[in-house]
Amino acid sequence: MEYVLIAVGVVVILALIGVFGLVLPHNRRTRRENAEPAEQADRPAGGTTTATAPSAERGAAQPQAPPSAGSAEDTAAPTVEEPSAEEAVAPPAIETPEPTAGRLARLRGRLTKSQNLLGRGLLALLSSDKLDADTWEEIEDSLLTADVGVEATTQIVERLRERTKVLGTRSASELRSLLAEELVTALDPTLDRSLHTAPHDDRPAVMLVVGVNGSGKTTTCGKIARVLVADGRSVLLGAADTFRAAAVDQLATWGERVGAETVRAPEGRDPASVAYDSVQRGIETKVDTVLIDTAGRLQNKVGLMDELGKVKRVVERHGPVDEALLVLDATTGQNGLAQAEVFTQVVNVSGVVLTKLDGTAKGGIVISVQRKLGIPVKLVGLGEGPDDMAPFDPRQFVDALLGEPAGTS
Repeated sequence: MEYVLIAVGVVVILALIGVFGLVLPHNRRTRRENAEPAEQADRPAGGTTTATAPSAERGAAQPQAPPSAGSAEDTAAPTVEEPSAEEAVAPPAIETPEPTAGRLARLRGRLTKSQNLLGRGLLALLSSDKLDADTWEEIEDSLLTADVGVEATTQIVERLRERTKVLGTRSASELRSLLAEELVTALDPTLDRSLHTAPHDDRPAVMLVVGVNGSGKTTTCGKIARVLVADGRSVLLGAADTFRAAAVDQLATWGERVGAETVRAPEGRDPASVAYDSVQRGIETKVDTVLIDTAGRLQNKVGLMDELGKVKRVVERHGPVDEALLVLDATTGQNGLAQAEVFTQVVNVSGVVLTKLDGTAKGGIVISVQRKLGIPVKLVGLGEGPDDMAPFDPRQFVDALLGEPAGTS
């Protein structure tokens, strides 16, 4: 009997354990299933993973982390200030160009390449102990290499030979003086190198600037404007190179820097009409000088050269052109003469502007251009700076070529 009671007790205990084992998992599963709908109600619709803003209760339960570098709080307060409307429309600062007087002397160091060949090189040859035939041939070769030209070279050598014989003893200072005189004579100091920019009673002076693309024509226009402003002239620019939008923008920028107005038109417009409007605007504003940049062109393109002639004729409805300047690249040497000859037939060139003279040893091109065309070199470019264009003066140029005078012996 005792064993029976023990067996019954064991059976009851196992039954109770089984009941608890079935009831507890069921209760847990029931609580979990009841909790899922509540969680689903808090989730955003559509299955997106974008986090919503935290609720008030949630914010109270959990402290918020400080905003990160890319948070909305940062972007709401930008660190870079935008310019105000007044700053955005503020005109550019007006520059004051350097005085033109003495520019060539100041820029003499830019003529190093021509100094070595045409100036000091010749002086060294003339200072030789014996001026024999070989030495004179070297002198002649130096002149030709510097693009002085055959005719001018022959004349210079003959005069030097004659004068050194008469001179007898040849000190360094005497030879320098002798060579300087001959080079200045070859540059013809009697030519009129002034720029005709004075206004007339009823209209401004008109300057046309012509030349082939690549010679630095538009940049030269901008630098000429600075030369005129430095000399006290008021200037208006005409952007008649309408085939190149970049040229129009470039010229306008040059004008803004010195406070000069630029008359411009959409790309492709008739250049002659732009030139006419420029002069008309100059009359209305009563400026001293109207400076017109014409379209760059090849001198062997007949149709384009005819168009350049049209620009001149249309401008002259207001009155004669006072100055027509031809821009030549000094590094092209004798090839520039072919360009110059054709341009003179179309626009009656009154002066030459030699650019990039600092980048060549062919400084003698100044002599050959003048002798070939009978047209004076009026301006020379000696660098890329805005005020590196100087009025040409033969004596200052020769002094720059020969360097400082040697001490007398």
